[in-house]
Amino acid sequence: MEISRERLLWAYERMRLIREFEDRLHTDFAAGKIPGFVHLYAGEEAVAVGVCAHLGDDDFITSTHRGHGHCIAKGVDLRAMMAEIYGKATGSCKGKGGSMHIADVDRGMLGANGIVGGGPPLACGAGLTARLKGTDQVTACFFGDGASNQGTTFEGLNLAGIWKLPVVFVCENNGYAETTSPRYSVSGQDIAARARGFGMPSIAIDGLDFFAVYEAAGEAIARARRGEGPTFIEAQTYRYYGHFEGDSLKYRDQSEDAHYRALDCLNRFRTTVIEQELLSQAELDAIDAQAREAIEAAARFAAESPLPTAADLLTDVYVSYPAAGLWPFQEVNR
Repeated sequence: MEISRERLLWAYERMRLIREFEDRLHTDFAAGKIPGFVHLYAGEEAVAVGVCAHLGDDDFITSTHRGHGHCIAKGVDLRAMMAEIYGKATGSCKGKGGSMHIADVDRGMLGANGIVGGGPPLACGAGLTARLKGTDQVTACFFGDGASNQGTTFEGLNLAGIWKLPVVFVCENNGYAETTSPRYSVSGQDIAARARGFGMPSIAIDGLDFFAVYEAAGEAIARARRGEGPTFIEAQTYRYYGHFEGDSLKYRDQSEDAHYRALDCLNRFRTTVIEQELLSQAELDAIDAQAREAIEAAARFAAESPLPTAADLLTDVYVSYPAAGLWPFQEVNR
């Protein structure tokens, strides 16, 4: 699948921004600057960016508790994200969602989710909306290997298959569902094979290779836009940090970590594009510097932003419908 020079530059910029963003959070959380739980995406950048490279602003994604990378790949504002994680009023959800519940509907990011397996039903809802409206919008549904065992995931796969919904299911198999390897917790090691039982094409790919993800996602998303229904992608990847910040990582050994870091998706991308003379080292180095500056500016913005006030406590609790006193079904049936 062909990819333009401009798209290559975009892809590397997005991956580098995710890495710098997550590394900064790792440092700031250890310094006590960030409240709540934080789950970092570093190491998995090729998956989010390889998928979202084919999506526009009108398309949707559903995310997980490890959602920062998905947000950045979909174009959510870095400063608003950082402020949200800091719990500040300038955050994308006014500081009320935190790391696990960042959302930006205007960018098609339907929300990170603290519920394991919470994304597939939401993705089916977005897919059904596109189907009923007759648009060519596609939803990419990200979830982990742990969620591959959840009933909500199977229900989502079944619904998408029955209704031929424009949904691409992306299982990010990072080797551990929290602290448990799928070698222990998944009865069939080929997670992608499960989707074939729901009548949809599926594939397992190297999730540490941006180009493998880009090609598989491009075919799946194009298929969905043509109205041919869902596809399942198992992206085999690896997270560099623990399940959450503060995780002791006693369930992993150093040799495993060294093995996967030697396959780092950003380094592999750099090697490929430089060797094939698609991009220059100077261009990539410049992106690295710009990404560091952007993340530093986002962190500074978050640190200087105000906290929500007591008056904000009870706002955004209830939905305000356009027709006062009418529930949505009453408005429709008038």
